[in-house]
Amino acid sequence: MLSQAKGVLFDLDGTLLDTAQDLGACLNYLMDKYGFEHVSYEQYRLVASDGVYPLLDLGFAEQLVHFDREQLRQEFLDYYLDNIAVHSKPFDGIVELIDAIERQNVPWGVVTNKPAFLTDPLMLQYPEFKQSIINVSGDTLPQRKPDPAPMLLASEALGVASKDIWYFGDAERDIQAGRRADMTTVIAKWGYIKNEQELARWQANYCVAHPLHILGIDDQAKDRPSL
Repeated sequence: MLSQAKGVLFDLDGTLLDTAQDLGACLNYLMDKYGFEHVSYEQYRLVASDGVYPLLDLGFAEQLVHFDREQLRQEFLDYYLDNIAVHSKPFDGIVELIDAIERQNVPWGVVTNKPAFLTDPLMLQYPEFKQSIINVSGDTLPQRKPDPAPMLLASEALGVASKDIWYFGDAERDIQAGRRADMTTVIAKWGYIKNEQELARWQANYCVAHPLHILGIDDQAKDRPSL
């Protein structure tokens, strides 16, 4: 991979960082506050990177109509900002992958739909991510993934043509954005994949089970469905 890519971009939640437990803790804080049963890890992990509203929908279900959604969202975010990196950690193999990328002097960055007021303090918690050239958040531009505009902004910041960039993500919107920007797309199968049966439909160039597997990909492997 490192002989092919001139630049690398990552999604954040579910690709670089396993943030599910901290996001789930925010939801269960609200569950406690309003007298609902906790949501299990197995349930909230699948929607951890979809944003606050899907998590609220999961926890409150049909009772959500009795609450002010914006107030709940703000309470969720306030709690999250105070507890943003209690349990979150890089996925197994990510630190080693980034180290390999940096040793080859390949510039890398992040493109996420997470808003900047959360992305920036979260990234600062991990010194292993300090070499990220750019962190494009969900509100950096008017557009966000699956629109390719954030990808193209990151490409410009890296100083690398989009066709020479590899983008890792664990959601269909990630792959759509990468493909629309003419990047090589990689499904991070270690992330928050809801239905593995749908992955072929995303039409990514690669589907990889572990971050370090990407180091073994060669030209002949391109466009294989899974590694």
